[in-house]
Amino acid sequence: MKRLLFVFIIFLQGCGENQAVKPENKLPEYTALVVAYAPEMEGVMRTIEALPDASINKTEVKKGVTYYFGEYKGEPIVLFATGMSIANAAMTMQMAFDYYPIKQVLYMGIAGAVNPELHPGDVVVAERWYYHDESVYVNPDPQNPGEYIPPTYYSEFLKKQDERRVLDPHIPNYEPFAFIHPDEVVVIKDGMSEPKDHAYFAASPRLLDAARKAIEKMPPQAVSDERNAKLYVGGNGVTGSVFLDNREYRKWVRRVFNAEVTEMESAAVGQVAYVNDIDWVVIRAVSDLAGGQEGLNEEDVYDKAASIVGAKVLFATIDELVAQ
Repeated sequence: MKRLLFVFIIFLQGCGENQAVKPENKLPEYTALVVAYAPEMEGVMRTIEALPDASINKTEVKKGVTYYFGEYKGEPIVLFATGMSIANAAMTMQMAFDYYPIKQVLYMGIAGAVNPELHPGDVVVAERWYYHDESVYVNPDPQNPGEYIPPTYYSEFLKKQDERRVLDPHIPNYEPFAFIHPDEVVVIKDGMSEPKDHAYFAASPRLLDAARKAIEKMPPQAVSDERNAKLYVGGNGVTGSVFLDNREYRKWVRRVFNAEVTEMESAAVGQVAYVNDIDWVVIRAVSDLAGGQEGLNEEDVYDKAASIVGAKVLFATIDELVAQ
């Protein structure tokens, strides 16, 4: 009798365990719409408020960062600001990937023009993003005026560049800016046995193609009623932890990296997305000339106007993705 009772209890326990197993309620996979700071967020929010098929219905705060959740034409979206500069961008992007199921990232913000043909309000969706200030600062060579004494590892690094450039034409044309010698970031991710140099991070072809198609369909975009913006996909962008407002450094960045625009977050966003195997693209609207202007930098004059044009390109790109 006791044996039968024991078996019956075990049977009931087994039934209870089976009944407790339920399918997981998975969160939707979000398209992340990301900016750096307030004027850029304002441009995106104004666009969402003006669209009948876009909404924000929930907010969450994680370690001081506010995440806005909603939908755009049925697509789940999460919107947040990384904060300005490389460290904030990398930290906040990794936090978002850790907290939420994000399938793709569309980053939009303002930038300084490095290409002298660009003007405030123009929008560039660069194919590749480089760190312009990942570098080696070295002493001058007292025996050879105008020359410097780089460490041995950097001299060895430079010797490899011609060979690398044959295989990849997008490797920069490295040359120093006075005592500043450009270098590359070292990256490791799943599937790699050791860290490797990365000259740049390439945006996802699928998202670049969506941006390209979106721009082709967009009507002319006026910038503060002054002129129509130039919008295009292609070329290189550069990222650094500095607000670039120096004419000679701007020329150097153009020579070395063949850059269209410069800013303070995109390469970090690309690096974190690359390590996490998440598709990404960055849309940059020109707010200033990065030192190419005469007199005072006008970034604060055009930041909001440029952000509005950038937001329109952002949502036109999402339209293409939703339609796929």
